[in-house]
Amino acid sequence: MVPMYEGSIWRPPSEARSLILQATIGCSNNTCTFCGSYKSKKFRIKSLANLKEDVAVAKAYYRNVRRIFLADGDALVMKTSQFIETLDYLYEEFPNLERVGAYACPQNLLQKSVDELQMLQDHGLGIIYLGVETGLESLLEKVRKGVTRNEMREAGSKVVTAGIPLSVTIIIGLGGPDLSESHARETASLLNSMSPDYVGALTLMLVEGTDLYTEYGNGQFHLLAPEETLRELYWLIESLECTTMFRSNHASNYIPLGGDLPQDKSRLLQEIKTALKTGNLKSEYLRGL
Repeated sequence: MVPMYEGSIWRPPSEARSLILQATIGCSNNTCTFCGSYKSKKFRIKSLANLKEDVAVAKAYYRNVRRIFLADGDALVMKTSQFIETLDYLYEEFPNLERVGAYACPQNLLQKSVDELQMLQDHGLGIIYLGVETGLESLLEKVRKGVTRNEMREAGSKVVTAGIPLSVTIIIGLGGPDLSESHARETASLLNSMSPDYVGALTLMLVEGTDLYTEYGNGQFHLLAPEETLRELYWLIESLECTTMFRSNHASNYIPLGGDLPQDKSRLLQEIKTALKTGNLKSEYLRGL
């Protein structure tokens, strides 16, 4: 017997070796036009009693747990007191535990004070993953992210101020061809103001059943060509001025990129130029992994 999960489970690439526990089911926002991850789930916060049942099962199989990731889409929606109780319990049950991580919606972070976030860090919350997606105000509204650009900046900045490592994701191609450059440069501008520790750039892959997929089918949305995707990625990196660890090596990306900014900016830009010149890009069937 293994821990019981409800529906599909999603986790950041860096949590591949982590024990995954569902602290919440689904996503409290669940309105984004591009995301189909939690459409089939009715959102709720899992009780600590239920979480303890999962831990009991997990301990029978995984004894030397060093990292735990709290799924689903936004564990930070929990009340601070419940989150602290959860963290304390996990560190008590797993003596070798080094880090607990979780996704957060910007709305969750806006509802918590910096002091509350610092309390969570003190009790072992080691990293927060935030889906920024874009820094373009009109595009945030269009994809129904649920916050403004300033609210997104405030949400991310709270995490940084609290001293918790912040890992953000953005989506190349989210605005289509017409918004490509403004999406790239406005996103870089937003990230510069937030100074996240990690930036991950994914490439848009349409998910059947989402509103954006329907728009694509109706001819209302157009995907970027591979070369256009790389140009958008180039504009993004060119405009980034913050100190951060940058990665664009997800299965969705046409070329794998990684480096520390700002010192590796020239190399990353040159790698994109070379890929555009040679046409040495990942095949589409590989991007479907």
